[in-house]
Amino acid sequence: MNREPRVVIIGAGVAGIATAVTLQRAGFHDFTILEKGSDVGGVWHWNRYPGLTCDVPSQLYQFSFAPKPDWSGLFAPGAEIQRYLRDVVDREGVADRLRLDAEVRSAVFTGSSWRITTSDGSELDADFLISATGVLHHPFTPDIPGLDTFAGDVVHTARWDDGVVTDGRRIAVVGTGSTGVQVVSALQPGSAHISHLVRSPQWIIWAPMGLRQPALLGRLLRKAPAVHRRIYGLLLRGSRILTDIALRPTRQRWLAQRYARLCLRIQVRDHELRDSLTPDYEPFCKRQVVSSSYYRAIRAENAELVTSSIDQVTPGGIRLSDGREIEIDLLILATGFHTHHYMRPMNLRGRDGISIDDAWAKGPRGYRMTAIPGFPNLFTVLGPNSPTGSVSLQYSSELTARYITHWLRRFRDGEVDTVEVTEEATAKFNDDVAVALGPTVLNTGCNSWYLTDEGNVDLWPYDRKTMAAMLHRPDDRDFHLQKGGGL
Repeated sequence: MNREPRVVIIGAGVAGIATAVTLQRAGFHDFTILEKGSDVGGVWHWNRYPGLTCDVPSQLYQFSFAPKPDWSGLFAPGAEIQRYLRDVVDREGVADRLRLDAEVRSAVFTGSSWRITTSDGSELDADFLISATGVLHHPFTPDIPGLDTFAGDVVHTARWDDGVVTDGRRIAVVGTGSTGVQVVSALQPGSAHISHLVRSPQWIIWAPMGLRQPALLGRLLRKAPAVHRRIYGLLLRGSRILTDIALRPTRQRWLAQRYARLCLRIQVRDHELRDSLTPDYEPFCKRQVVSSSYYRAIRAENAELVTSSIDQVTPGGIRLSDGREIEIDLLILATGFHTHHYMRPMNLRGRDGISIDDAWAKGPRGYRMTAIPGFPNLFTVLGPNSPTGSVSLQYSSELTARYITHWLRRFRDGEVDTVEVTEEATAKFNDDVAVALGPTVLNTGCNSWYLTDEGNVDLWPYDRKTMAAMLHRPDDRDFHLQKGGGL
């Protein structure tokens, strides 16, 4: 028996593109990519705010199957990354399987397959459903009193309005992660005045974010692809340093934390401002912020750091809890995302009609980032516990996609019809994760977007080698396998 599995991939960001190309190269061609946006790229499509730059070195932030030798800089700007992702889709020949402006409204398991409905009312049937929605795609807007009364412009960084004028304006930026730091750094030189409202300061380490990649290097790497592959491999192995910093109290962590503190001390001489910029938690507990210009920007005469909380937004500005009012005409919300929604709010229903909201009533949980009990023939790429900062997302996506192809082959060969991870295997994995997170810097007491509403750290607590071992091939003992009929 030989049958081609019908596959639907939700999302055309890094995870979705990696999955589509991996499936195609493995000989599976009956797949459709559904993307709610008007172009590919995921977070790199939706985000285009001033100063947007990747904080991962460009030569590492690429797919292993699509090397790009000619990045413009050591750290690529967002628009260049989005163009790269678009080029990959076109070059790899998966564009004809891509449907843009096709948001998935519901996906229901019928007992043997999935019925998917999109925003335009179209319906698709699939033997396997792969969710590659990622985590940074549902913008979070805080409930600030009076926000709807503001007479100026309000814009969220994840839905930037290219028509908004920033030069010569009085600007307030709310949010202290990488986005807030990048926006303040980019807009400070041209603004009349810029206020950065900081509820909790971040550790910010210096790196040469604006350093250009020599054009000659790009030409040399293009002519020597073997050398380029070797450099990529070295960078991938070298990223183990980041894993060591995050996961274990090693000398690398001590040195990196010392460097973070040194960056602040050297760049900010004013003791009062330095105290206001000093976090009350360990460096690297949150997603690390990298910048070569923020401390300089916030020291400028037309800039200020505001640590008082917001009382309310008024028609002309922001009233603070200390009674002071900041007069502004542009309010920028760099307030991040609902990072644990994943494929929600789509109506996702698995075996016996169970909804994803019911399955995740106590928070997102899955098995090795890839599967959820109660949802047969559904797999996730960059699902719960995915790494963000310790292991390359491209590497993780490609590895997960290759893992999924094992099941697609067995379905094609007639060995299985439905596959569902067991509750026992999922519980054991999550228990092991909780133990492994104990000594990590991510679990040292800060309030980060890694934390779920239940207080759990939603991250990968292992190194790249362990990930590769876990996703080398499926372990049948961890799954309910069915050939013919129901589970």
